[in-house]
Amino acid sequence: MEPKYRFRLYLLTALVLVGCGTLLSRLHEFQIEKRAVFVANIPSTHTIRVREPGVRGEITDRNLVVLAGNKRSYEIIFNLEDIYNSWRQQNTDGPQPELKETVRGAGGMPKIQKSTDIVKIVNEWVIPRIKNYGLEGKQFSSALKTHYKTHGGFVPFTYRTDLDYDEFARLAEHSLNLPGVSVTVRPRRVYPYGTLGCHFLGTIKQWDQQDIPEGYAGTRNLYQGDDRGDGGIEATMNAELTGEGGVKTYVRDEKFKVIKVWDYTPPTEGARVELTIDTNIQFLVENILRKVGRGAVVVMDPSTGEILAMASVPNYDPNDFIPSIQTEKWEAYLANKADPFLNRSLSQYTPGSTFKLPTAIAGARLGMGGFGHNCIGYSAYGRTLKIRCWKTGGHGSLGLSESIQRSCNPYFMALAGNIGATKMVETFEMLGLGRKSEIRLPGESPGIVPGSKYWKRVEKPGARITPANIGMMSIGQFDSAATPLQICSIAATIANGGTYYQPRIVHRVVEHYGDEQDNILIDSVPIVKVNLLSEGLAEHRLETIRKGMWKAANEPGGTAGRVSAGIEDASIAAKTGTAQTGQPDSRDKNNAWTASFAPYDNPRYAICVMVQNGRSGGKVAGTLSNFIYRGLFALEQGRQQRLTKMGIYQGDFLPIEEIPLPEGDYLPFEVEDLGDTGNEIDSADLEEGMPIKVKPNVFPMPTLAPIEDSKKKPSRALIVDEE
Repeated sequence: MEPKYRFRLYLLTALVLVGCGTLLSRLHEFQIEKRAVFVANIPSTHTIRVREPGVRGEITDRNLVVLAGNKRSYEIIFNLEDIYNSWRQQNTDGPQPELKETVRGAGGMPKIQKSTDIVKIVNEWVIPRIKNYGLEGKQFSSALKTHYKTHGGFVPFTYRTDLDYDEFARLAEHSLNLPGVSVTVRPRRVYPYGTLGCHFLGTIKQWDQQDIPEGYAGTRNLYQGDDRGDGGIEATMNAELTGEGGVKTYVRDEKFKVIKVWDYTPPTEGARVELTIDTNIQFLVENILRKVGRGAVVVMDPSTGEILAMASVPNYDPNDFIPSIQTEKWEAYLANKADPFLNRSLSQYTPGSTFKLPTAIAGARLGMGGFGHNCIGYSAYGRTLKIRCWKTGGHGSLGLSESIQRSCNPYFMALAGNIGATKMVETFEMLGLGRKSEIRLPGESPGIVPGSKYWKRVEKPGARITPANIGMMSIGQFDSAATPLQICSIAATIANGGTYYQPRIVHRVVEHYGDEQDNILIDSVPIVKVNLLSEGLAEHRLETIRKGMWKAANEPGGTAGRVSAGIEDASIAAKTGTAQTGQPDSRDKNNAWTASFAPYDNPRYAICVMVQNGRSGGKVAGTLSNFIYRGLFALEQGRQQRLTKMGIYQGDFLPIEEIPLPEGDYLPFEVEDLGDTGNEIDSADLEEGMPIKVKPNVFPMPTLAPIEDSKKKPSRALIVDEE
């Protein structure tokens, strides 16, 4: 071989060897020495787990009419951590905002030390891109910043909840191009009939950071909590209504874009709570009650203790609190001094002459059903105190039945004096007075029975009840206090023949299992608290009391003639009462009451009506009772009403002297309304500073909606009726 060719071959071989050596050296460097560095730079995927809230169970009436349900809510949510990371990747050359640092506090919960300028990033980088898809959005400042500081990246920020389906579909199609922005469908609470039943339904409020379990304290976990009940059945039955949450696992690339859904466990629905309420009766009662400024009505089934209707005015719309109440609406509610959040059906007031009914029961069960008294127009206690009858000339000789009919004060004060404080208190407490009924509703007042242990320990520590106190207690004055629910329960007990049932508003609670048989968690079972016939009350003596209530509504001399006026299809029994509040400077000089039941021979309804600042039990509460019975009997005859969404009713403080009966109706006899005008006790004889006993329900501060950057000043005007 030629020397020159041999040289070329050697040179080529040398070059190949050097090249191979260099390649092997670089391969060793890349594969062995710097392997970890390059592996870290390889695009990779990761998963993120999102906890979805459970579906809240429905609240229905006894006929499965939905009073609180759910509707589809199409929402935009932001994962603020993903938004920040994605923004940082695409803006590496520009100035970097302060990076949020998260450390773990007690229990593994996040504790934020620093906060990035997330508001600027969202408003300048995300929202304009959303607008490109035709979705105008709000700009937030304080709400967004507070959320990021509080929850960091593992609690999504809800941006919009009012998307329609077309907007939802349009954004869902392009959401992969918007890291950290996603759309979701979740059930949103709705009360289809507006304010109807708001006081016993309650409302819900949003979950907060304290609800996040430790298992979600991580940057790859997102948590969406369950709304919880805030008042009414929503609160007392919250555990049963809350469904199990679901978990969805997403696979995302290195740019935080979602590639696919890896796994999904859907949320489940909570139990259905069926109430004893009849929506048609509730609708009827609430419309009638709007004839007064402030008041309450309770309608009960005497044979079971089930509440058919429970109404209170003024009211509020629970839909205003979904998902959170606007500041201006909340301030408007607070500006209403009539207290629209107060459930007056469960609040205690001076009961007036309706307390003559438990006084009559106390006498009858102790063998004094035949007690007689000669009314001379007043009752004297010592030389200086005289408590007069509304009929200053006196009623003359009366028995128990006639005294209920005419509402004679001296008769019942004399009867109470013979019974004595101990036995009076014993019977009153037996009938549920002075204690909570254990109905499944929050905020119930116990009422006050003078001479009871509570009265001696709390109301008047160390005081001794006097004969005059006992006399005033028998006619529902002095420190006496009761709720409309308690008075309705007593009327129901008299109506059904002496059985005191625990008032119930929850009919059944049913848990669903798909196609399988439903599981009944709570069934409809009447609960007997006391049978008066087993406690010494003779059946014929109870009939004397029932007959007295019938005479009050159907015979001359009765004080409750307006309750039955113009109603010929059913016989009604009633007892009216007008209570002096004991506050000379109060706006409410008197409160009007009527307790009644019908039909007399086979009672299906017991009703209590209470009107604040009503000047006459017969002329105000009695007329409202008449309207309610007319409606009830019309419903029984098949005259259905159209249920509509009800608007907010403001209420007022105007005194009500009289509510006229329907035009064309007349009273078949002269009604002695004077017995219930409130003049049952001379105002000069009242103890100074005697208060009306009212304990308002506590309505906690709700979740307020985020305030937009428009800086719009909230209105303090009262909310008007939507109707």
